[in-house]
Amino acid sequence: MAHAVHIHNYGGPESLSWGGVEVGDPGPGEARIRQTAIGLNYIDIYHRTGLYKLRSLPAIIGMEGAGVIEAVGASVCDLKIGDRVAYAGVLGGYAVERLIPAEKLIKLPKTINDVTAAAIMLQGMTVRYLLRETYSCAAETTLLFHAAAGGVGLIACQWAKSIGANMIGTVGSDEKAQLAKENGCQHVINYRKEDFVARVREITNGKGCDVVYDSIGKDTFPASLDCLKPKGVWVSFGNASGPVPPFDLGILSLKGSLFATRPSLMTYTERRDDLLANAGELFDMVTKGAIKIPAVRTYPLKEVGQAHRVLEARKTTGSIVLLP
Repeated sequence: MAHAVHIHNYGGPESLSWGGVEVGDPGPGEARIRQTAIGLNYIDIYHRTGLYKLRSLPAIIGMEGAGVIEAVGASVCDLKIGDRVAYAGVLGGYAVERLIPAEKLIKLPKTINDVTAAAIMLQGMTVRYLLRETYSCAAETTLLFHAAAGGVGLIACQWAKSIGANMIGTVGSDEKAQLAKENGCQHVINYRKEDFVARVREITNGKGCDVVYDSIGKDTFPASLDCLKPKGVWVSFGNASGPVPPFDLGILSLKGSLFATRPSLMTYTERRDDLLANAGELFDMVTKGAIKIPAVRTYPLKEVGQAHRVLEARKTTGSIVLLP
């Protein structure tokens, strides 16, 4: 009997409960892994509260982890018992052991330890697809990134710096502003003290940004659109303050023939080749030092409820990792 954190009903952190779970042997195309580190991400809160509905309850949430393969099923050819692996985007992470499709696992290089892997897989691969695929950022790109001192944001600061892009970030405190700057963000706006739309216009000499990356949702809409230049791209990839309300598409025309997209990591890494390319570039960026992972805050898996409270209150910088 292994152990895991379940939710039996949607709700607050108190709905997370520790209990036993039967894992069993891997079927064809599957692997059983013993997890050594589990990433905590905002999508976990969406699943816990029911903002993103699960197929059924009770359920084990969590979308990211690292560990060691203990068994493989039939037809698994490129992984073996003892391999260190990591994954992102596969529900069921809040567990000591789990079954997972082998095609979703990535072998870890010796240069990446397990805690780092659990801290970067979902967030780092998210940054990679956002800056390299959803909008192809380059040295001439001016971008606005909300929550620039969060786990995704700090990686984005460093990635944008590495390609020479002009990044403007929003944060909620002076301490977070300093952290974002230290990680390579050229211009930082404390939205509690300044009107971020006005500051973006000032920083860009009235031109606006090529792209806005918005994981906040309700509180930054439609103001994010006002930060874009004509034909700019609004990338909504999260709902930290609640979902964006329904809106008339005509607003995109009125504000400058804008583009809007709601991407997800699962779509961008659905094909095995795309997953390997994304993870491979991320590992390379970390290995060569272009991206340095800030100090990771850890909690025992049993105390995941407290970790959710801290994350939900937006009191965190960097990443949170759960230790089984």
